[in-house]
Amino acid sequence: MKLTRKTVAAGVGAAGVLGVALYIAVPAAADPSPSASPSTSARKHQGKGGHEHQGKNGRRHRGHPGAAGLRGVHGETTVRRKDGFHVMTWQRGQITGRSGAAVTVRSADGTSWRWTTDAGSKIRAQGRKSALSDLVNGAQVVVVGDRSGDTRTVKIIRMPKK
Repeated sequence: MKLTRKTVAAGVGAAGVLGVALYIAVPAAADPSPSASPSTSARKHQGKGGHEHQGKNGRRHRGHPGAAGLRGVHGETTVRRKDGFHVMTWQRGQITGRSGAAVTVRSADGTSWRWTTDAGSKIRAQGRKSALSDLVNGAQVVVVGDRSGDTRTVKIIRMPKK
């Protein structure tokens, strides 16, 4: 069989369609009890691809209509930077401990990670620059940073406004 641009393009297109189909079908098949209840969100077209979305909390959100519903609790991804590959990690949860330059955060699913701060770590509380000492046990936070081995280093800790 001779490989031509059309053959390669057709193969890539078919692989793309299969990938999208699997992306949609696998999570749906994995959920044994799908909900048939209608969505309570309202969408309004704003032109040029923008949307306005009303979330469950009644607030209006601009941008991607699904973004307001994202409620992940922790995760990791590998990214390429100029100096190579790095593992970026994030966590949403409650502070359960603080010792020196380290903070322990526990997510809603029970995952508990220890985060180390350094001179490059940024801490934001109530929408303003803050210090590590301002973060208290029980505070809800979102932490983003890098992981190397078992060490997670904070890039930013943000305690949302009340």
